[in-house]
Amino acid sequence: MFCFVVLRRGSRLTRLCLPGLSTCCCSSERVKFPVRAAEWLEDRIDVMSEHLPPLKNFILPSGGKASTHLHVARSMCRRAERAVVRVEVAEGVDPEVLKFLNRLSDYLFTAARFASNPKERGEIVYKKP
Repeated sequence: MFCFVVLRRGSRLTRLCLPGLSTCCCSSERVKFPVRAAEWLEDRIDVMSEHLPPLKNFILPSGGKASTHLHVARSMCRRAERAVVRVEVAEGVDPEVLKFLNRLSDYLFTAARFASNPKERGEIVYKKP
């Protein structure tokens, strides 16, 4: 999975950093964000979700080192998504990029839950102070 994200990330950043690329000599198809990227993540989310208890409450990040790293990656992904929204408002961005970032953060959340093994450890439910 991470190889896919890293390989795709370069194309996306090129598209984001050079929004006018389609008008230069380079082919815009070469850097166009693939529509299937978000669907690919959704498929993986569904597979992991089959092995997780359904969410009924907000949960706090927990579950060990791998889960913690995935939660940090998710927060960084959300930050990137907000930055892309600002670029989108100012200059326009391929909508598939935003869809992918949103799905990626959902994937990272699901992967963090999966890595924490909630069936054995349980999850910490958020309680309003």
